[in-house]
Amino acid sequence: MKFAAIALLLAAVNSSIVFTGCRIARSAQSIPTALVQRADFVDYVPIRGQASARESVTISAPYEAGDLQIIKLAANGIQVKKGDVLVQFDTTKIEQTLAQDQSALKTADAQIQQSRAQAKLKEEQDLTDVMKGRYNVQSAKLDASKAEIESKIDGAEANLKLADAEENLKQAEQKLKSDQMSDEADIQSQAQKRDQAVYQVRQAEHSLSMLELRAPINGMVNLMTNWRASGPFGGGMPFKQGDRAWPGAPIAELPDLSTMQITGRVDETARGRIEVGQTAMVRIDAIPDKEFTTHVTRISEIASTDFAAGWPFPRNFAIDFSLSNSDDRLRAGMTANVRIVVDRVANGIILPADALFHKEGESVVYVLHGSQFEQRMIHADRRSGDQVLVEQGVQPGERVALVDPTAPH
Repeated sequence: MKFAAIALLLAAVNSSIVFTGCRIARSAQSIPTALVQRADFVDYVPIRGQASARESVTISAPYEAGDLQIIKLAANGIQVKKGDVLVQFDTTKIEQTLAQDQSALKTADAQIQQSRAQAKLKEEQDLTDVMKGRYNVQSAKLDASKAEIESKIDGAEANLKLADAEENLKQAEQKLKSDQMSDEADIQSQAQKRDQAVYQVRQAEHSLSMLELRAPINGMVNLMTNWRASGPFGGGMPFKQGDRAWPGAPIAELPDLSTMQITGRVDETARGRIEVGQTAMVRIDAIPDKEFTTHVTRISEIASTDFAAGWPFPRNFAIDFSLSNSDDRLRAGMTANVRIVVDRVANGIILPADALFHKEGESVVYVLHGSQFEQRMIHADRRSGDQVLVEQGVQPGERVALVDPTAPH
């Protein structure tokens, strides 16, 4: 009985092995495989990044022009040259103010001319009175000089006339001086009013010139957010034609495309593996047909809170990458996948990460032999992305399963 039980157990085990082998053999043709290769293994740190410009110019509404309406606005994302019109505000109000100030200036000029003309007439009259007074004094002196040969009564009368003539001359001279001072003060007052009018005109002209904003450099238009406008999901929307802009409102930004870079943040667990100067490869989501070569140009020494990552806000390190091969399609704000190369292993044995399975705490692969798969334990050195560097267990040229052939279908 004992030997019969053992025989039955062995038969069951053999049947199970045969059944499993058959199942693998039957499904081998439908299981995808990959070739184990000998190649350079690249160990990299992946992060998400965003395109931005190191240098840019912000185009803002003038501070002194008040609340303005946009009647012309460059389209978002277009290329512009230095001097191109980016924003045109409604000039109606400023033109009305300028017309009023110009009218006030003309009035001030007319008043000055009138005051000068009146002052000239008054001065001419005063000078005539002074000359007449001097003549009367001389004439009275002549009559007074005859007092020696005339009667005392006539002499006294002549002296009285001389005194009157001298007093009249003194009054005429005082009046000339007083009128000159008064007229000069009046003209100075009118000149001050004119200067104020000139200042107002120049201010209005300056404000009018500021209502046309031109590109100070070559670049690409990036319209800023109008926080007064409500978007479909709350928050603001980019400025558009017809919007009103408050004094100093940033309307658009002109990134300098020659200074484009990739910015991102790296987790503290990977910070120690990254150094300035390391090579990185970038794939821009919006430019899938091109890979960009970059280098790490800056990585912060101190971790900071990443408020864009969602709650709970993690602390990580800001990192920047230069772009050595830019593209005309590249725009600020585009998202990117960055792979920072931290190590290279030449002539390594590499297999896809999908070919590595874990069974009972061991790393195994399924190597194809004919129409069957052989389970084989391997020693994996490290993994990077979708590749695994293998120390031992497989050889280049062997094919391994990408799906577990023992898994139930």
